[in-house]
Amino acid sequence: MDSSTAQPANRFERRRAQTRQALIGAARRILAEQGGTEVSIQVIAERADVGFGTFYNHFDTKDALFDAAVADALEEYGQLLDSATKEIDDPAEVFAASIRLTMLLAASHPEITGILRFRGLQHVHSAKGLGPRALRDLEIGKASGRFDIVDARVALSAVGGALLGLVQLGATAELDAAAAEQAAEMILRMLGLPSAEARELATKPLPALA
Repeated sequence: MDSSTAQPANRFERRRAQTRQALIGAARRILAEQGGTEVSIQVIAERADVGFGTFYNHFDTKDALFDAAVADALEEYGQLLDSATKEIDDPAEVFAASIRLTMLLAASHPEITGILRFRGLQHVHSAKGLGPRALRDLEIGKASGRFDIVDARVALSAVGGALLGLVQLGATAELDAAAAEQAAEMILRMLGLPSAEARELATKPLPALA
């Protein structure tokens, strides 16, 4: 097949991907604003600036769209933290930085924070987003003796619940940087680090968040 026949197919796929992402973006905004999915497909299509019938070219149900929207937001969140902590080798320091950076997301990425607040707990063990990354670091920390844990999945549940609780608190109360440092220190202590070292890692200068 020559390039002249291949180009239209590529252009179609690009347009299709752009339309799908527009629907996901609209669903993300709705989730961040209200937390629920009590909205019509017509409203979603209008928010995405696409035709009503176009919705069904990409998603069978509204639930499928909102699941994709949550996965998309959590994957972006995971990539942000991956990028910010890519130069850090110590899984304990990665955890401390990630917890503190999550609190900064409220100002820089409020949409992600809103989705974390409303839907994060349901996706702690999701195959995308922060869950698999945190599980990876927990496994590395366990294997190296850095973390004193038995089952990394159980540890992920505890860490995820603590982090999302902090996100919820941040949405309803004024928190400063010290609150995120306290949370990071407590989580590191829960994972088995000595108090002094946990405090040191929880107060180190933070990497930049893109």
